[in-house]
Amino acid sequence: MSAAFGGRTGRQGKLSQWLQKRRPKQAADEGGREALLLAAADAGLPLAPAAHPAGYQCSCDRVGCPTPARHPVSFAWQTQSTTDRAQIERWARHQPQANFITATGMVHDVLDVPLDAGREALERLLGAGIEVGPVAESDDGRMLFFTLTRGTPEDEDEWWPCELDCHPETMDEHPGLRWHCRGSYVLVPPARLPGDDDRSVHWVRGPEHPLPDPLSLLEVLTDSCARHVGEQSDHAGTAWPLHR
Repeated sequence: MSAAFGGRTGRQGKLSQWLQKRRPKQAADEGGREALLLAAADAGLPLAPAAHPAGYQCSCDRVGCPTPARHPVSFAWQTQSTTDRAQIERWARHQPQANFITATGMVHDVLDVPLDAGREALERLLGAGIEVGPVAESDDGRMLFFTLTRGTPEDEDEWWPCELDCHPETMDEHPGLRWHCRGSYVLVPPARLPGDDDRSVHWVRGPEHPLPDPLSLLEVLTDSCARHVGEQSDHAGTAWPLHR
């Protein structure tokens, strides 16, 4: 790892404090739900309606929904996803409680990491002057880094497979990292999560930031994930193999 990422400056410490104190509802309250959705669409993120919380449950009619308020409402979400402002306005107004997902692998991918690891990585990336695009926090303990996609190359054989979790054989190399690309989706802010404590998905860095190449972030993200898993293992008194 480059020495540029070592240590913490006063600027970095202040950034860390700001990230941890920022309230989830600020952006939604100030800009409004519809305005934030349109800003995401204007940045090229294709959107589609998703389920929303119904107390601790999901608004869908599936008994024991495994991903409450985190999934699209239509099985055709990949073809339905759009950046068309008029369509998004209609959805937002006719479905005022709906969350929205953004389909990955079309324009953008999302690198999804544990929240503590993501905060550390964001601090290090910005401190080193590396361009970072939109970043969202989810109150279920994840941080989402939005990047350009690597999922649609001309050579079909080079498509990166969509994996919501790393394969077990590579978990020691990329602990806790989820790469959302072709065939996947994530909730786009502002989104509400089930529960009674106002949990949400919210922007830390908004969609006005240009999407970076994912490989420019990957080394720092995977290193921070490894640190995070290592610290958890130390606290639990168990060993976790970080390298083969």
